[in-house]
Amino acid sequence: MSRIGRKPIAVPDGVTVEVEANLVSVKGPKGELSQTVSREMKITRDERSTGDGAEGSEAPGATLTVERPSDRGEHRALHGLTRSLIANMVQGVTEGFEKRLEIQGVGYRARLQGKALELNVGYSHPVSVTAPEGIEFEVPAPTQVVVRGIDKQLVGEIAARIRRSRPPEPYKGKGIRYAGEHVRRKVGKRA
Repeated sequence: MSRIGRKPIAVPDGVTVEVEANLVSVKGPKGELSQTVSREMKITRDERSTGDGAEGSEAPGATLTVERPSDRGEHRALHGLTRSLIANMVQGVTEGFEKRLEIQGVGYRARLQGKALELNVGYSHPVSVTAPEGIEFEVPAPTQVVVRGIDKQLVGEIAARIRRSRPPEPYKGKGIRYAGEHVRRKVGKRA
């Protein structure tokens, strides 16, 4: 069995999960997400109550489990993937996701222009990145950018698009990098 696939997904209070055929919809306090999963995966809901009584429609100990029909290679691969996608949706509508980026370089900075992010990263013109629906930018300092949203895949994609506008170069380390990312440095001609 897949170690990731067989883990149950805890459904917190205030989150509703609906499974219709191969469409999984998750509603929570931060928003609503839906994902199409493989028809072959079986998603079951366990409404176990861990408290002294069941109040409301959601039981405090509600969990989701994903089961696969066989041990064939494609089923084993889909098992863990399906469980991860559903768990990420549940986490997204309750807590959300964020990616932090750092800008390094003389004169390199970022600022918010309405809902868009404007980057001055060494080009003759500023680079503008518009926030799609469900994504918001925050600039706590001119050299820091925070990308927030409920969809993990979209947050990562937008953060990668921002980083791609000026990736860190190996000689001086100038550019946009993820917070905590290590950039391998080269010595240059002097060596």
